[in-house]
Amino acid sequence: MDVTASAQAAALWVGLHLILLLVLSVLVVRQRRLHGVVFGDGDVPSLIQAIRAFGNATEYVPTGLIGLAVLAVAGAPPMVVHVVGVTLFLGRAAHAFGLSRSGEASLPRSIGVTLTWLAYLAAAVALIFYAIP
Repeated sequence: MDVTASAQAAALWVGLHLILLLVLSVLVVRQRRLHGVVFGDGDVPSLIQAIRAFGNATEYVPTGLIGLAVLAVAGAPPMVVHVVGVTLFLGRAAHAFGLSRSGEASLPRSIGVTLTWLAYLAAAVALIFYAIP
């Protein structure tokens, strides 16, 4: 396998996930400034939602990115890295969108968590497959 192409695929998805995390962070700062809340959530629903959208992404994205990086190092084909990367990215973006719109259960949140779990499962299966000599 071409490890360089796999590493480039992983680099693409790591970069896009970093941008997603940055955008979610900026949305938290914007809500803090808008409502004059320096620490905590001030019991402001829109700030609580922004904090949770960012927090939830930071709970799932790092582990997914570790999976992508190890897939690339293990020599998984770039297409495997891309499938896991895009599934994770779409899942996290959908979940963040749904959570930023409402604190209640929603279709985007459901789709987001489902795609995230599918990305985790695909990465796990692929990593186990590539671990077997």
